[in-house]
Amino acid sequence: MAATVAMALFSSLLLSAVFSSAQDFSAAFNLRDKSPIGGLCAYLIEPSGFPCSEHTTQTKDGYILGLQRVSSHSVVLQQRGPPVLLIHGLFMAGDAWFMNSPNQSLGFILANRGFDVWVGNVRGTHWSHGHVSLSEKDKEFWDWSWQELALHDLGEMIRFVYSITDSKVIVVGHSQGTIMSLAAFTQPDISGMVAAAALLCPISFLEHVTSRFVLRLVHMHLDEVIMTMGIHELNFKSNLGTQVMDMMCDGHLDCDDMLSAITGKNCCFNGSRIDFYLEFEPHPTSSKNLHHLFQKVVDFAPLEGGEGMNGKRVIRKGTFAMYDYGMWKNLKYYSQIKPPRFDLASIPSSLPIWMGYGGNDALADVADVQHTLKELPSKPDLLYLEDYGHIDFLLSVKAKEDVYDSMLAFLSSQLGTFSGIDF
Repeated sequence: MAATVAMALFSSLLLSAVFSSAQDFSAAFNLRDKSPIGGLCAYLIEPSGFPCSEHTTQTKDGYILGLQRVSSHSVVLQQRGPPVLLIHGLFMAGDAWFMNSPNQSLGFILANRGFDVWVGNVRGTHWSHGHVSLSEKDKEFWDWSWQELALHDLGEMIRFVYSITDSKVIVVGHSQGTIMSLAAFTQPDISGMVAAAALLCPISFLEHVTSRFVLRLVHMHLDEVIMTMGIHELNFKSNLGTQVMDMMCDGHLDCDDMLSAITGKNCCFNGSRIDFYLEFEPHPTSSKNLHHLFQKVVDFAPLEGGEGMNGKRVIRKGTFAMYDYGMWKNLKYYSQIKPPRFDLASIPSSLPIWMGYGGNDALADVADVQHTLKELPSKPDLLYLEDYGHIDFLLSVKAKEDVYDSMLAFLSSQLGTFSGIDF
């Protein structure tokens, strides 16, 4: 029960933890129970006046992914520009790129600038379409982590967009979307189809995570407890999730400013749209995916008497590697005791990369971003915002001015490779 409570808190509050009372939570979760009907185009994008079409593609392991293609509502723009693929973060889906106000949402901004916008949705999320043979009720359906999301889902989405547009693809990711991107770019067959990348809150190493809530979960090994309990799907759009939150926030837990405890202090989060966010979030993911993410986090425990390095010992060692099954299963799956690492040095030095990161991000810590930069063979263009937290890069009231204008300048500088189109 403790594991369920903690995980419900983590996922449900990742985007929606700006409430002051149990009554606020109850009202918000009632909104959440009303799942969107129809496709993302019809439900969210077209009502804002943007042409949008639904697409599907199938991964090598049988998952049917949903993608949306978005263009500008302006009749002046007759020719599609270079393709941009948007990859969302954990417990999110493609709707995340359109949840801010239209003039601050990256998906709409890119479409208005003439880009050929493609919106990716990984397996298990509401806007994807299941599996060719497995039901979502099957535990095998949820047997995947960000490793498969990178190598199968993102790899297939890039291939699909590349085949439709006959052009290399610009990849834009946030949070988990950056883990997927960096892992995928280490594969020559994938990176060869990528023109450039823009990464918001880039994560490959999680050695310096400062999120109090995440570190507590990691230290308690609750991800492992959940898997041992046979919980394969993490889906908190349930009556149980609502009841747990009401119970925990009704005199048992201080729910004020929980978002900061999870993601770091967000300076500019657009809290006025919280009810709108909760119509969509959170999306499901797998327990295995969360476990793989937690394998990346360095965790410490105090030594008796305070001896050792800083009086602590490492009880989890974070690496940027494939899923760790344990020694014997690693031998079975990888033919080696430890899982293979994703070698960032193998990402082509010719691949242009832009990164935006913040000083208040408790998940993509500045020290970990610097570690990533040292591993890369090239020097990305960088945007550092001291006051920004993890969610600000997606949902700030000033996202365009603070973040996206810099990203757009970078993307525009790469457009010489796209048939001479001038944006």
